[in-house]
Amino acid sequence: MEEAATLQSLSISSSYLSPSNSSPVVTTANTISTFESDMFRAPVNRMMRTLDRSFFKKTVPLSAATIFDKQSIGTIKSELLQSQDLLLANRIIPVRAAREGPLENVTDHWYGRKDGKQDSRKCLLLREGIKADEDIIDSILPDEKLDELPVGFTQVGHVAHFNLREQYLPYKYLLGEILRDKHPQARTVINKTDDVGSHSEFRTFSYEVLAGEDDMLVTVHEQDCEYSFDYSKVYWNTRLATEHERMVSRFKKGEAVCDVMAGVGPFSIPAGKKQVFVWANDLNPYGYECLERGAAKNKVREFVKAHNMNGRDFIRFATERLYQGNPRTVVHRTKVPKAERENSPNRQRNPKAFDTEYLTCPRTFDHFVMNLPATAIEFLDAFRGLYAGMQELFEPYTDRKLPLIHVYCFSTNSEDEALERKDICERISARLGFKITPEEEGRELEIRSVRLVSPTKKMFCASFRLPAEVAFKKA
Repeated sequence: MEEAATLQSLSISSSYLSPSNSSPVVTTANTISTFESDMFRAPVNRMMRTLDRSFFKKTVPLSAATIFDKQSIGTIKSELLQSQDLLLANRIIPVRAAREGPLENVTDHWYGRKDGKQDSRKCLLLREGIKADEDIIDSILPDEKLDELPVGFTQVGHVAHFNLREQYLPYKYLLGEILRDKHPQARTVINKTDDVGSHSEFRTFSYEVLAGEDDMLVTVHEQDCEYSFDYSKVYWNTRLATEHERMVSRFKKGEAVCDVMAGVGPFSIPAGKKQVFVWANDLNPYGYECLERGAAKNKVREFVKAHNMNGRDFIRFATERLYQGNPRTVVHRTKVPKAERENSPNRQRNPKAFDTEYLTCPRTFDHFVMNLPATAIEFLDAFRGLYAGMQELFEPYTDRKLPLIHVYCFSTNSEDEALERKDICERISARLGFKITPEEEGRELEIRSVRLVSPTKKMFCASFRLPAEVAFKKA
């Protein structure tokens, strides 16, 4: 028997807080005025301090009916739209397959009963999608605190991370419960209680649990890689996903990259998947452990080597070891698709299941990445004389160029971009002991705005070719 679509005659029990993935929705095409009506607006209680879920439920009577002729659905829907009788509330699907017993066959009498009778056995639970977080919060906060609602948060795995301003702290547990109810994937809701790195050189922060269990062991996915770590012990920012991808896109297969402040590996591990040789380092012992586990989990241990050192020392250590060590060669095997094996003339007699490629690590780095925005520029003095007496390794003696440096930093949020670029160049120049200017060509200088950290602070990435005057400088 064919499924019918339903225009139901029913009451709707409306829950503003419940998650949508548990909603036992009766599929409908509901005949009612458009969503501009106040009927779905959350009730107001500005004295609430503990979340009362029952307060946000109400029942709304609607008319509906069943359509047995599927070919009539489009026509009926169009006419209901024209007459403004179709329910057009946000995130409500007005036409759905009928999963329960039919109401009235409206193939001939298309939009409902004339006698106004309803079937009280039918109900549609309108859940999480009906009201956004800000609508619920708007109904409970005092009027004077509604100018800028605290609805923004960061999600890392199952942990939702608030950064609440002082005026909203009296409502923090209420806000935490609302967020957890509206976002069921957020099992733990926390609030940051101090700035990142203010009490730790490892860029961690103190926090308080607002809702859910105190479980900070998370698993996140980025660039087809999986990372597992204790969010309270390492730095991770989901807002940098685009920047991670942009930087990794600059690396080419077979290149050598020195990731000086690698964290759990958001640059290193995806680079390893591109068959890039990565020397990855993090000062945080726990971050180093996660980096090693991540390399194993994502099957890139042949390309990613983890270290646990001070960043300044690591720049020189990695450069020296890479040059003096025996060239490392990785045999990379790629499976040849069956269709390609069968159709290739060169493989008709003895088709190979795999293509074999030999990748040898260069003896000098192609890139240095320094992702510690608060202090990374201060480490640039480690590049003074890094390749002293080794000029023959680079152009014009070989086809190798001096490495590109990618250093992350903070600067002011100014409307004058030229001023920001000038400030960053001056700080870089001071640590290199060599002047770099925004106008200078030939350095491959690029200064990009990465993200707005606060109204007065931006994060930047400055990329430039290491000057020969710095690299070959004698002590």
